[in-house]
Amino acid sequence: MLRFRPLSYFPFRKSSLRALYFSSSCKTGVFLHSTEPPVPKKVPFTFSVHGQTCRDDYRWMSNVKDPELTRYLHQENSYAEAFMSDTVTLRRKLDAEMRSRMPPKISTHPERWGPWLYYQYIPEGKEYPILCRKLENSDGWVTKTLNYVKGRSEEEVLLDWNEIAKQFGYVHVGTCRVSPDHNFLAYTLDTIGNESFFLQIKDLRDGRNVHTSNIQGVVSLVWAQDSSTLLYTTCDETHRPFRVFCTGVRADASDALLFTESDLNCCVDITSTKDGLHLRKVYVMDASSPRDKLQVVRKRESGVQYFLEHHFGYFYMLTNAPLENRDLRGSYYLMRCRAADLPILDWQDIILPGKDIIIEDMDMFNGHLVLSLQEGGSFSVCSLEMPLAMNGKHCINIEDLNPWYFPLPSGLHSITPGSNHDFQAHLYRMVLSSPVMPDIVVDCDMLKREVIVVHQEAVSGISGKITSGSNLEENLTLNDLSDAYSCLKREVISHDGVHVPLTILYSREAWLNGKSPALLLGYGAYGEVLDKGWQAHHFSLLDRGWAIVYADVRGGGGGGGGLLWHQAGTGFNKINSMYDFVACANYLVREGYCDKSKLCAMGCSAGGLLVSACVNINPDLFCAVILKVPFVDICNTLLDPKLPLTVMDYEEFGDPRIESQYNSIRSYSPYDNIHSGNCYPSMLVTASFHDSRVGIWEAAKWVAKIRETTCPECSHLVILKTNMNAGHFGEGGRYSQCEEMAYEYAFLIKAVGLLRDETSQRSHN
Repeated sequence: MLRFRPLSYFPFRKSSLRALYFSSSCKTGVFLHSTEPPVPKKVPFTFSVHGQTCRDDYRWMSNVKDPELTRYLHQENSYAEAFMSDTVTLRRKLDAEMRSRMPPKISTHPERWGPWLYYQYIPEGKEYPILCRKLENSDGWVTKTLNYVKGRSEEEVLLDWNEIAKQFGYVHVGTCRVSPDHNFLAYTLDTIGNESFFLQIKDLRDGRNVHTSNIQGVVSLVWAQDSSTLLYTTCDETHRPFRVFCTGVRADASDALLFTESDLNCCVDITSTKDGLHLRKVYVMDASSPRDKLQVVRKRESGVQYFLEHHFGYFYMLTNAPLENRDLRGSYYLMRCRAADLPILDWQDIILPGKDIIIEDMDMFNGHLVLSLQEGGSFSVCSLEMPLAMNGKHCINIEDLNPWYFPLPSGLHSITPGSNHDFQAHLYRMVLSSPVMPDIVVDCDMLKREVIVVHQEAVSGISGKITSGSNLEENLTLNDLSDAYSCLKREVISHDGVHVPLTILYSREAWLNGKSPALLLGYGAYGEVLDKGWQAHHFSLLDRGWAIVYADVRGGGGGGGGLLWHQAGTGFNKINSMYDFVACANYLVREGYCDKSKLCAMGCSAGGLLVSACVNINPDLFCAVILKVPFVDICNTLLDPKLPLTVMDYEEFGDPRIESQYNSIRSYSPYDNIHSGNCYPSMLVTASFHDSRVGIWEAAKWVAKIRETTCPECSHLVILKTNMNAGHFGEGGRYSQCEEMAYEYAFLIKAVGLLRDETSQRSHN
């Protein structure tokens, strides 16, 4: 199944942490190269913050228009190429392995919306998906006749990413929205990589683009009920969505400004309720007259979130707004009010979280309400019949509403909802997955209370034997690799006694207790849960004896504590994320899951902040790290509110313009805490020139300062690889991702000293 996925303060005291700073043995003897790393220029620059004088000789790199920066990045790419020159054969082998696990054509299973079945697929040999549809039951002669009369083929191609990439050289489709009458497709397009999207509207009846906006920075889209009026949001210069416009489908349609958000701490999003009758986000408007005045749904409060739906005259809201005399323990609860009473804001609390139950999300259908729950750290999903049988009660427990809990397989690590567009449907689609179970698409029939397996991804090119098990209550057969690969759940005690979830994956045949290399993955920000679903490329490491480990540190969303787990790793508490990750790394060594000299780590974006900060805390902990588009210069970045996303990150990390928060951020900021003379691990640092989320200068400054500050021998093992044509998410193509992963895995294999074994094995074969 192809998933189109499209984020208390413990100050550092050097005296108390000095015991953690070990001088590791230099490893350069293993990586001798005749090429010397480039040395960028230094331009003296000092500035003052809260009475402290700071120096940053690489500040000049933040000017992306400086030709010296481009020249330096090309030099670093050349050095990386020379450093990795002895891995060319291995990279080709890894790339071929990963491609061999891909079926020739991969596709999402069709999902019904109205009379149509919508789906995506990537054709054989192509990099990108194609969005298609066909009329339901189109094999029938009546439908075929209607299609012929209307000039429609059985399959309609709505959008082909490959054609766009061919035209522009780069493609990133941000948002796609089909109109309620299914006649128009609105989508946003980035052809550079900087995530500055522009709007296009396509007439699906004849395939023509009827509206192309020159406005950059379009984010969210929503159709009005008339299917000829589209609302969209645009960004300011910091990439903050702050305005709502209204336009028509005609090429000459004028764009009317409906709303401007002046609070720099707030973003504007706009969506439609599931029934399509209202357009929403803090404010609500009638979808049949979108130019009318906005109505306030709920008073805005800092840290409070609202998710609004409409069902036959009632607004239902999932929120974490504080309640008197009630500790929600990081959960949401459900409230409602009559739509006609909205200006009075007479909301009634109807479903509160029960004992040890956390409500995380909801979805609304004509006949059912779906709730996503956590209970004792275990995830579950249930449906309730609508309208709710309140029987005059003010509040009611979930169990009193005759819920149907969807039967889910044990050991699951990833449950992803389908798009579930159709308000009238009684099927709820999900994708189930785990590190040892290929993606399974299931439909939960909420009327019949049964689960139907729609599709399971085929497996090829993997050495493990596929086994079948009946994990669902309905005795549905699911295929997995659990006999060949072990997937363990463990809990690690962190510095303050908190238990951190750890997922450990390894081959039962290739892994060796206490002797194997391991790759520890982490993120720990924005409440995001690490993706622990099926990743076929991981088997290139697993079959070579590696363990792959996921650490759900605080700040992320995988600790079982709902919103509290996220909050425990934000602001003044951010250092908890780092201590959690270090504790997980030490646990792997202590319990024999890996060889201490072969422990590696990887972090992307905010995960790069996590991993690099841990490297500063204990440079001897990891043999090698991969930092992908890493957020390593956090203190300097957050001091500049004009940079994209900076103001919005204050809620996550803190505002360094406030002295106490500055001291907190500065204490762990990776760029500001590199220790002079220490031996640091081998590093692969990747960056993208057009990255609008994490500036290219962050990775460049980090590498330059590492080379200048740390052990001059070990610093030769740090390479910077910059994609000069892409943005934060890289190229994104199907095969280019294999090439990228092959490069990263080859770096790791070389870093732990196993490249010679690969060469010997090739010679033996």
